[in-house]
This record gives sequence, structure tokens and C-alpha cells, in this order.
Amino acid sequence: MKSVCSLLFFVLCSIGSAQVVTSTQGHKIMIFGGDDHKTYLGCLSCNNYQSDSVLNKFGAYGSRFQSESIFNTYGSFGSRYSSNSPCNPYASDPPVIVDEDGNFYGRLTVNLMHPQLVRNESLQAWIKGVCAKD
Repeated sequence: MKSVCSLLFFVLCSIGSAQVVTSTQGHKIMIFGGDDHKTYLGCLSCNNYQSDSVLNKFGAYGSRFQSESIFNTYGSFGSRYSSNSPCNPYASDPPVIVDEDGNFYGRLTVNLMHPQLVRNESLQAWIKGVCAKD
């Protein structure tokens, strides 16, 4: 697992009222979940106007109504009870964070005991805030 502070330096930035992960190298940072992490859950580094951004409330990945959104508290990827959800404090298989080159940066989860928890305090605070909204 690459360190979040190594090749790519992630920063939690403010865009209006939204927050996004950015990379100083311009790499697209994405999350995948589900069986073998084949389900695309959106782009963390995209701005809130891009269709696949988790910040685009009108897009498939930022909407709280879409089944494959981390914001859908009734879906597999937003529920506090799903083992695939970043919002489950006991999740065994939360979403992975990867870049477009396939580099793995950790798991997006509020489960502080997960051995692959992403080690970025800003990103951890962001997902904690997302999960607290339900």
C-alpha cells in the first residue's frame, strides 16, 4: 500500500460548501466497492460539476438516492450496517481508494480498526462527516 503522503499528496480542499480530495500530480482519485471492488463509487478528486464526482449531488455518485452512492443511507455503500460501506464502524470490506494508475491508497472507512484505513486525517474527517449526516 502506498502512503497517502508519498507520490501523491492529498489535500482536503473547500469548493464552496463542498469538499474534495485533490492530488498535486493531477491523478484521478477514485473509490471502488463491493465484490472484488468492481463497483465504481465515484471520483474523490473531481470537482462537483463532473458527472462522476462524489460531490455532484445531481450525479449518480453524489446523489443520496442512487444505489451506488456512499450518500445513500439505505444502499450497500452508505448504510451503517453494510460490510461494504464506509459508514459502518465495523465494516470488513469498505471501499478502496485508488488512482487511475491502479495505485492503492487505503480504505475509505470510519472503521478506525481496519488495517488498511487510509491514513489521512482530513479524508477521515470528511467521511466521518458524510456518515454523520444520516
